[in-house]
Amino acid sequence: MERKDRQTVQVLKDKCPECGNTNLVHDYESGETVCGSCGLVVQDQTIDSGPEWRAFTQEEKESRSRVGTPMFYSVQDKGLSTSIGQINRDAFGRKLPLSTRLQMWRLRKWQIRSRVHSSIDRNLAQAMTELDRLSDQLSIPESVKERAAVIYRKALDIGLVRGRSMVAIVAASLYAACRITHTPRNLREISKVSLAGRKDVARDYRLLLRELDIRMPVADPVTFLTKVAERAAVSDQTKRLAFKILREAKDKRVSTGSDPMVLVASALYIAAIQSGEKKTQKDIADAAGVTEVAVRNNYKALKKRLNLELPD
Repeated sequence: MERKDRQTVQVLKDKCPECGNTNLVHDYESGETVCGSCGLVVQDQTIDSGPEWRAFTQEEKESRSRVGTPMFYSVQDKGLSTSIGQINRDAFGRKLPLSTRLQMWRLRKWQIRSRVHSSIDRNLAQAMTELDRLSDQLSIPESVKERAAVIYRKALDIGLVRGRSMVAIVAASLYAACRITHTPRNLREISKVSLAGRKDVARDYRLLLRELDIRMPVADPVTFLTKVAERAAVSDQTKRLAFKILREAKDKRVSTGSDPMVLVASALYIAAIQSGEKKTQKDIADAAGVTEVAVRNNYKALKKRLNLELPD
């Protein structure tokens, strides 16, 4: 009988049972559904599935919906679980009795244990904590951190983390996410704040690319230009000249196979000479985190292949 009533209600929602018209008007304030032709009240207890707050424009209605917080892959349980607070007070602000506080303490303890009950959950909890630490120290955007968490979860699902350093896989996932999103963070910077060495991070990064079949875009040196220019404290004119040099080098395929940071440092050094700004190779090399020898050799190659006339 109950199933038949549900089917009848569904039919009533689609058309009027009196005249068969589908012109139904829903009044959510009174909870009624009225036929627009004959005036019959089809339903008088309509459940409003919209938001609980008021909205005066269509944009407000679309932006406010009855949903919770979105899923976060950088959180071990994706942010979908609840937690028991440490306040130990009821809704009126009164302190809970001792027996209730002990019961809440036991429930809180078992809830934490139930959230991390398997080895995969424990690994994810530690890995996401390490990812938060790296992202905070490197000022990584939230979207890039989420991409790194997705990469790490894929590596965990196919068993790449087993037998390897968890912190190295996390750092490699973050570096891969930075490369995919063109975020100016190089391997040297990430391995410097990571608990794993640079060789381990680089090895695991190549492993992720091979096993997860990630197609990495070619690094554009222009994305690192602003960061290195600010560290070297060069003028805006020098930065604009360096931008033109990098674009010309890319058009003539001079930058193919070169380290982006070395290429940026060399372009900034050439631009400083052209603009008459006094900057040594050591100043720019330290700002880019590369050696003076690399800047000197790349500077000579750029000068020759781009046919640049520079003062001695």
